[in-house]
Amino acid sequence: MKIVVYIWIHVFAYLVGAAFSVATAAENHSPDHKLFSTREERKEGFSIFPQWVSVMRRHAEDRPTPENCPVNLCKVPEWLDMISSMRGHAPREQVAVVNDFSNRFRYVLDQDNYGRSDYWAIPREFLTLGGDCEDFAIIKYFSLRQLGIPAESLRVVVVQDANLRIPHAVLAVYMRDDIFILDNQVREVVSHQKIAHYVPVFSLNERNWWMHLP
Repeated sequence: MKIVVYIWIHVFAYLVGAAFSVATAAENHSPDHKLFSTREERKEGFSIFPQWVSVMRRHAEDRPTPENCPVNLCKVPEWLDMISSMRGHAPREQVAVVNDFSNRFRYVLDQDNYGRSDYWAIPREFLTLGGDCEDFAIIKYFSLRQLGIPAESLRVVVVQDANLRIPHAVLAVYMRDDIFILDNQVREVVSHQKIAHYVPVFSLNERNWWMHLP
């Protein structure tokens, strides 16, 4: 994925070691499910995630214009039409349509789009230029939020792909009976129980973040 994510993985490896050496207090878990069968520790504050803080702020302030959303290149109108068409539909149908719509965009490295090794794109930027794995997860997150799915049910998840031995990012959607994974590398929405090669490092939404331990 990117250099910064590799740094995060090393940082979290250190935190995991510290967590095992110091007995932690009571944990706060997401409802009934544990992502990829890990132990989750909920944390507050996003000081170590400046890219996520920037995405939330920039998206809240963003206003598409002819300059930043040029006709025939920027797909914000199509995105808004998709959101409008899915209002009132069942959550699972919304999840499937959002995943399919988002996965049609091009995978593009940050270096090629922005001239830097690590950049988290807001929806308008992704809908204009495409993006890499965390950008796919971010557009899916904000799409489902606009459709009324609560933040508590959504998480952007940074994982280690044990097969390819590289970091990756996906969106997890917590539903009553399961956790579903929206992945730009996989066409269909699948249950986390059917995925054996992803090891979650951390996950986050607009309220909290979670460390994932074995």
